[in-house]
Parts: sequence; C-alpha cells; structure tokens
Amino acid sequence: MMAPLIGLTTGKISRKEGQGDTITTPRSYLNALNCAGALPVLIPLGLSQEQMRQVFERLDGVLIIGGADIDPARFDGEPHPRVYDVDAEQDELDLTLVQWCAEQGKPFFGICRGIQSINVALGGSLYTDIADQYGKEQRHDWYPDIPRNTLAHGLRLDPGSLLAGVMGGSEFQVNSLHHQGLSRIAPGLKVVGHASDGLVEAVELPAHPFGVGVQWHPEWLQEHEHARAIFRAFVQACG
Repeated sequence: MMAPLIGLTTGKISRKEGQGDTITTPRSYLNALNCAGALPVLIPLGLSQEQMRQVFERLDGVLIIGGADIDPARFDGEPHPRVYDVDAEQDELDLTLVQWCAEQGKPFFGICRGIQSINVALGGSLYTDIADQYGKEQRHDWYPDIPRNTLAHGLRLDPGSLLAGVMGGSEFQVNSLHHQGLSRIAPGLKVVGHASDGLVEAVELPAHPFGVGVQWHPEWLQEHEHARAIFRAFVQACG
C-alpha cells in the first residue's frame, strides 16, 4: 500500500540583504509524519490560487504547522506589541487550505499556529496576547532558550473526544510554545481540550474524517506514546 501523501504548510526566514528569503518547515514535523508512515511534502508560499488548488487535489491530507502570528486584521483582533512576523502569504496559504479541507472532507491537523489558523479560517478569533487578555495564572510562552519538550502544564480532554480515544486517556502533561490562543470559537468547531487554566488546547470538527487542532507541539514530544499516537491516527485517516 502506498504511503499517504501529506502536505505541510511552510513559513519564511529572511536571509541577508539581496539574497531573498528561505521557505522552510521544521524537520520535527517531517520526522513525526515519517515515523507514522506518511510521505510528507512541503507546500511553498507564494503559489497562486490555481496552483494551490492543483497541489491540494493531489494530497491525501494537510498538516498546518506552527509559526509566527496571524495578522489580527484577519479576525478583528486587538493590536498588541507582542504580535510578530506577520506574513500575508503564510496567512493566505494556511487559511485557504483549512477552508478547502473542511469543505471537502480532507483530513487536516493543525499544531499551535495551526489550531489558531483552523479557528480563524472557520470564523473564530484569537487572544493576541494571552497574558494581557486572558490571564497570567498559567504561563504558555515557554520559549526561547527552553527545551521544546518541556512539560509545561496539564491538559484535560473530553473523554468522549476523538483525541482522547487516540491518545488513550483524558489527562496529560504537554509542552507550551505560544503567546496567543483561541478566544471566540468558530461556528461548527467543538472544543475538546483545555489547559490547566481553562485556555482552549484542542478542537475537533465533528462529522469530519479528521479535522483536529492542538495548541501544544506533539512533534516535539515523540518520546511519549500519546504524541506518536496522534500522528499515527492522522496518517491512518489520510490513508
């Protein structure tokens, strides 16, 4: 049986003046998909809508990766000085792919910025800075210069959710590498997980083969079976 072809979204790194920029995806996502049995391919920024559609039609599933902040103008968000590295091309790629996956029933999985992209693409909004707009009871921005697999806080999943079934339980410890989070939840999305302070950590799109978003980074927790299990379930849905 051929391995499912899964497209990963990409980000941009600026290079020295005159050398343009680099389109990139962290290897940790590729490793996690490879270990789960997928064939990962990168979806570059800068494609036209027609080119994006041609790539999309060839894919068995889409992984929306983490990265910089979504433009607050996309969700009527409150401006904040901590908003960083907004990129119109990345926003366009992520939000368009989420909408197409939701409409056509193609499996998709969003991680960190990815869950935020899912919520915004389907009509929700974000806290543009959790500490200022939600609360400081629990730290969520465990970066930089902190190991990315640091278990930062608790996670509580709805026992009846797809994720709880996949991960084999409803309470875990997870990492946390974000300063923004889900505020108003998009119509049709179901919240299935919360952090220790009540912030939304996981959503699912009901009646969809695999429409899942998580706020933590399971690709950096591959030493844990529950993290590997999410990627296996996603790849199986794509197959």
